[in-house]
Amino acid sequence: MTVWSCDGDDLLLRVRLTPGAAREEAGGIWADEKGALWLRARVRAVAEKGKANAALIALLAKRLDWPKSAILLESGDSNRLKRLRMKGGGEADALQRLCAMIEEQGRA
Repeated sequence: MTVWSCDGDDLLLRVRLTPGAAREEAGGIWADEKGALWLRARVRAVAEKGKANAALIALLAKRLDWPKSAILLESGDSNRLKRLRMKGGGEADALQRLCAMIEEQGRA
């Protein structure tokens, strides 16, 4: 099991977000009580009026070198557990960058 799945050319990404963190980072894995895996992410923005969600999208866009406009929040607007859609993210380069980001943080 992984933190992502493909839907056509798009990549669906499961993320567990911690808002109001001391620093911004994305990477590593978090497993819920059912064994589902989620990408861990932390942002400085507070969970208020979509600020943390926007910060998450900006962080992932920067780390994965992907346009912010191509990353959409599909579910989890007011929840820590979110599902994002990366339009066109199913291509090999995007998946390689995602895997590298997960492994990099997992070693830290």
